[in-house]
Amino acid sequence: MNIRNVAIIAHVDHGKTTLVDQLLKNSGTFRENEEVASRVMDSNDIERERGITILAKPTSIKYKDYKINILDTPGHADFGGEVERIMNMVEGVILVVDAYEGTMPQTRFVLKKALEAQVKPIVVINKIDKETARPKQVVDEVIDLFIELGADDEQLDFKVVYASALAGTSSLESDLSTQQSSFESLYQMIIDEIPAPAVDKDKPLQFQPALLDYNDFVGRMGIGKIANGTVKLNEMVSCTRLDGSVKQFRIQKLYGYFGLKKQEIESAEAGDIIALAGLPDISVGETVCNIGKEAPLPPLRVDEPTLQMTFATNSSPFAGKEGDLVTARKIEERLFKELQKDVSLRVEPSSNDSWTVSGRGELHLSILIENMRREGFEMQVSKPEVIVKIIDDVKCEPYEELQIDVPEENVGSVIEALGLRGASMDSMTSNGDQVRLIYTIPSRGLIGFMTNFMTMTKGYGIINHTFKEYNPMHSLNVGERKFGVLVSMENGKTTAYALGGLEDRGVMFVEPGVEVYEGMIVGEHNRENDLAVNAVRGKQLTNTRTSSKDHTVVLKRPRSMTLEMCLDYINNDELVEVTPKSIRLRKKTLNTNERKKSDSKK
Repeated sequence: MNIRNVAIIAHVDHGKTTLVDQLLKNSGTFRENEEVASRVMDSNDIERERGITILAKPTSIKYKDYKINILDTPGHADFGGEVERIMNMVEGVILVVDAYEGTMPQTRFVLKKALEAQVKPIVVINKIDKETARPKQVVDEVIDLFIELGADDEQLDFKVVYASALAGTSSLESDLSTQQSSFESLYQMIIDEIPAPAVDKDKPLQFQPALLDYNDFVGRMGIGKIANGTVKLNEMVSCTRLDGSVKQFRIQKLYGYFGLKKQEIESAEAGDIIALAGLPDISVGETVCNIGKEAPLPPLRVDEPTLQMTFATNSSPFAGKEGDLVTARKIEERLFKELQKDVSLRVEPSSNDSWTVSGRGELHLSILIENMRREGFEMQVSKPEVIVKIIDDVKCEPYEELQIDVPEENVGSVIEALGLRGASMDSMTSNGDQVRLIYTIPSRGLIGFMTNFMTMTKGYGIINHTFKEYNPMHSLNVGERKFGVLVSMENGKTTAYALGGLEDRGVMFVEPGVEVYEGMIVGEHNRENDLAVNAVRGKQLTNTRTSSKDHTVVLKRPRSMTLEMCLDYINNDELVEVTPKSIRLRKKTLNTNERKKSDSKK
């Protein structure tokens, strides 16, 4: 068959999406005069802003007489579940590794999934034109990783391409002088090394969705590879559900992927990757078959959520001032719409217009919140909490593998901070003035750690983590903030005079002229207790002249808090108020006297 299905896998920021750019451009998919943005597969606004891939996306290119289906996958650990399911759609993977950074935690995770699925690997050493590139050592690291993960002899005999996806050059040699301004060597290697799909178009239909998509016109769509047979538009087929039942439906839409376009098609054959619509609640892992010839494929494993938080309607005094979508019904509709395409998400109604939303990590949930606020929603969310499971009558919590690269002078403070968060060190290696630390840490120990880590290392530290396993709960009470907060006790606009008087109490989060309300957090206290403050007080003016000149109040720049920083920062008695224009921190109990009473009872 003239079809090749490959997934591009790598650690965050090792250049997967940029490599897909070059594969598309070099294949002649675009017209010569067509303007094409960089990182063209990152179609979502947040993906483009943050430079990360959030959703796995299929595309295809024509090379000679071959059709190459390519799946660009997320590199972040929170979206690792998609990588695992995609392995059922492909026969080979292109493992992209940075020529300087080498193998990282997520490289290990995605490669492990690929080797378990018995797919053929090709290794691309990317960013070969970096001054700090060390391609030979990185290839040795990759070989060590393959051996460590139990690769067989065939998998160990992988081919290597050296490339600079940004410059659009590639070669089979590590020497920079051999780099050619084309990706011919990689195309040819995909054709030669990656096997054709082991399928039969004459057998009865078997199609299993590994990903979901959704739009308002056709509803939920299943994306996957046709394992056997052929499928036609308007054909009646049956779906074998995960619970064993069978549901018949008509195929209303069929989509194929060509370059950047998703095009409607009339039919498709075994081996091709398509999207199919017609069953409103089709799920990942179910099998679409011909009627009367139901033969379900083995179900796909979907990673369980490890973190949960409460979403609720906004109850602050500013509710409804900045957003259009504020009611419980609208928020619930939006959350359940997200469930249509995100299989790693769970939503359960809770009390008082609130919902417990569970996901794969902080980034997974914060991107959902960010998308909702951009659409005009207002809500308040609680501190993320890990999901505790009872395994063999023992209370267990999720643990993560943590890899940290820090300058030598910061090692002591990082080790001390992680010790207080219940982390245990697995290894410590030094490379010049950089030290690499590998830890196993409870997931709740990482909540609130990122901001402190960046401060400790003055921004030079690199931190990566990936889910490892569930283990018995750690006895330490980790994940709570060390300092208290400054809480407004009045409603009104902040004044420079009031904020100037509070500066010696801690770090401010607000500027002068910002509307605040009672119970809103305006800064961080430099002691462990919370402090109620008046941030709206103006200077008492009299008509008496003084000989001393009034000095202009010079304030320190307030700390700028992003959504992720806010979720990391809050404690269990606090909430993040999210609106299209603002992100505010607040106490759950807004009234100062009521809060003092409840604190005294504790």
